Amino acid sequence: MGSGRNGTFDKTPDLQQWAVLTVYAGLDIPALTGEKHLQQQLYGRFITKWLSFFCCETFTLLLHPIEGHGTWDGKKAFGDLPAKSTHEGRLAVLTRANIRLNKIKFFWQHVAPVADKMLTAKGFVVSFGIGEVPWKKQATFSVWESKEDMKAFAYATKEHADVIRRTRSQKWYSEDMFTRFTILYHSGTIRGNDPLGGKS
Repeated sequence: MGSGRNGTFDKTPDLQQWAVLTVYAGLDIPALTGEKHLQQQLYGRFITKWLSFFCCETFTLLLHPIEGHGTWDGKKAFGDLPAKSTHEGRLAVLTRANIRLNKIKFFWQHVAPVADKMLTAKGFVVSFGIGEVPWKKQATFSVWESKEDMKAFAYATKEHADVIRRTRSQKWYSEDMFTRFTILYHSGTIRGNDPLGGKS
């Protein structure tokens, strides 16, 4: 998938940053030793060789879905999940939406104010804007120190709460999905730094 600039959605894509999302059942994490072996298992040999040939910097996360709702192209991408779980520690969040064509203008009018607030929110660690189709099929992947911090931003921040209200009342999306994950493992860097600060 393509990627936006500055950790969020962007009308101008970052052509030097891309996202690959794979879903596995029963992946043997202890058996994955070494970054190259890990990438081959997750992405296959072609993408792994591509990354190696062009000396690409990579950052890999292994996640376990714990709660969520909605669908991705009509499918429950991460299986049947409960709406809530008891996990309260550091977590990753993936929100994905298929924006209706007649609502794209309204969606993009509200991106910048929400993104600015997120970057300074308590407990925010890092985020990436990704998507399969420019401007229309968009997703945000973010990491938070706790569920409490994430929920405080999502529902107590005026700008974000207003967007949530508008998306529902004005039906901006033809489909949406929201999933939370625990972080099992991570490796690599982005622009020379570990965005998770060495912590999972």
